[in-house]
Amino acid sequence: MDQPTVDEPVDAPAASPEPQPTAAPSPAEPAPAEVASIRSPPVEPAAEPPPVSLQTIANAYRDYTRKSLEEFGSFVEQLSGVRSLDKAMTVQSEFVKRAYETSVAESQKICELHNKLAKQTLQPFQGLVGKAPETRGKS
Repeated sequence: MDQPTVDEPVDAPAASPEPQPTAAPSPAEPAPAEVASIRSPPVEPAAEPPPVSLQTIANAYRDYTRKSLEEFGSFVEQLSGVRSLDKAMTVQSEFVKRAYETSVAESQKICELHNKLAKQTLQPFQGLVGKAPETRGKS
């Protein structure tokens, strides 16, 4: 099963994923913009954010830990290249400032996720709370 080799270039146009522009579409064919709107479903606005789960909170902790480790690695690289005490103190001060800002921001984000989870969990019981028991007959 030997395949013949072709020494001459092939004149066939290469297939491209994008359609080639053509003359004006015929009345029977919809315009390309119309085709796109027909094929793609309309985008619905998000009515409410997705529910928070323990996995969402665990992912937030994981992302924060990963970010902290990356920042620490960057700090160690910068610190290892420093040749003076003044520069070392500057690098350390910048790292501590960034670490503090990141810690505060991520802690607020995670705290908000915990609050949302608590509200979601207690929402089915919302109707039971707040109703005062009625007193029967006063003497």
